[in-house]
Amino acid sequence: MPPASSKPVKAPAEPLGTPSRRAALRLLDAVLRRGEPLEQALVAATRHVYGPDRGLAHAIAAEVLRRLPDLDALIDSVTERPLPGDAKARMALRIALVQALVLGTPHHAAIATVLPLVDGGPRKLVHGVFGAIVRSGVLLPEVPALPPAVETRWEAAWGAEMVEGAAQAIAAPPPLDLTLADPAETERWVGELGGVSLMPGHVRLVDAAPVTELPGFADGRWWVQDIAASIPARLLAAGGGGMAIDLCAAPGGKTLQLAAAGYAVAAVDVSNARIKRLRENLFRTRLKAQVIAADVLAWAPPAPADALLVDAPCSATGIFRRHPDVLHRVHPAIIAEMAELQARILARAADWVVPGGRLVFATCSLEPQEGEAQLSRFLADRPDYAIDPPEPALLPPGVPVHADGYVRTAPGMLADAGGCDGFFVARLRRTA
Repeated sequence: MPPASSKPVKAPAEPLGTPSRRAALRLLDAVLRRGEPLEQALVAATRHVYGPDRGLAHAIAAEVLRRLPDLDALIDSVTERPLPGDAKARMALRIALVQALVLGTPHHAAIATVLPLVDGGPRKLVHGVFGAIVRSGVLLPEVPALPPAVETRWEAAWGAEMVEGAAQAIAAPPPLDLTLADPAETERWVGELGGVSLMPGHVRLVDAAPVTELPGFADGRWWVQDIAASIPARLLAAGGGGMAIDLCAAPGGKTLQLAAAGYAVAAVDVSNARIKRLRENLFRTRLKAQVIAADVLAWAPPAPADALLVDAPCSATGIFRRHPDVLHRVHPAIIAEMAELQARILARAADWVVPGGRLVFATCSLEPQEGEAQLSRFLADRPDYAIDPPEPALLPPGVPVHADGYVRTAPGMLADAGGCDGFFVARLRRTA
């Protein structure tokens, strides 16, 4: 009998592409189990994948989050007993199905690259469920279902039409919006970039090349900013000049708008990582602002300003089109916590505006607690402030001024032109 070999037995090689699927699994686990923002989890989750594989992991996770209720409905339709929500088998099936049904990955590659994710687990179950679904020829619905808790909350606040608009909006990633440093160059950049413009100073692109490869990026002629996100600073830029304070400013789109409009801007943010991006954006666009790393609840300016922009921390449910993880992470306790923080910031910052000056309060939220209710609370506490309704010409066509003088963008607005993020924006004037 020959002696046993002393050489170690090599584990079989995993299918090409498995590491990116493992990274997608880590991303989904970070969002769905630990409640982390998708972008925040990206660095750690993709530390062992590079280049296109990192982008693929992000794309897979984002599409799973866009389609999660519908993917789970498919899985549950062919299993005798529902798999636990956090079961690795369910996660692997979500990843395989979104590749096959949304991203166009060949079926054999979609399943082969996720089976290693359940090594030591129910591989036969995963393979069988996937096979049963794809053989049936079933497709995901054209209009995705929102998570039930989100649908219930938004329908109570805004009605069924808004919920339908939100479901339509999440079906695909949104177009790319750019804000121009010089609105007078709108026609030039529409032509050079091959986009469309919804108002002066704005260009919208569909299926654009990577941002850094687009004409005008290196020269700082524009920056990425959803058209709804540009509204808060537009309402101050109309009276450009003097001193402006931009609170919670990074990564800096609104700071750039105010600086381009002629304000001397003090940009305040507590996050060093986000401040780094703000400085990079200022350098690239050759615009100037005083950058201050500070907690706005501890910092105070040396003197009141002519204009104050409070783009307050919030639940960020208004940017669900590009960050679908918010639909699964945010719940009423987080919304209430953010609303209290906003109230504290507004109460402290309201004294930093000169009499006759303007304050703009904004949140990228679709929650009334972080918008309409917050405004009512502030005005009840500060009789020295009054709503200053914006001129319709400052808003994109199709975005109205509410009867009470503020602006609310919501799913369904500008739908024929590619939609917009959900924002609440109120411009106030200090009367005394």
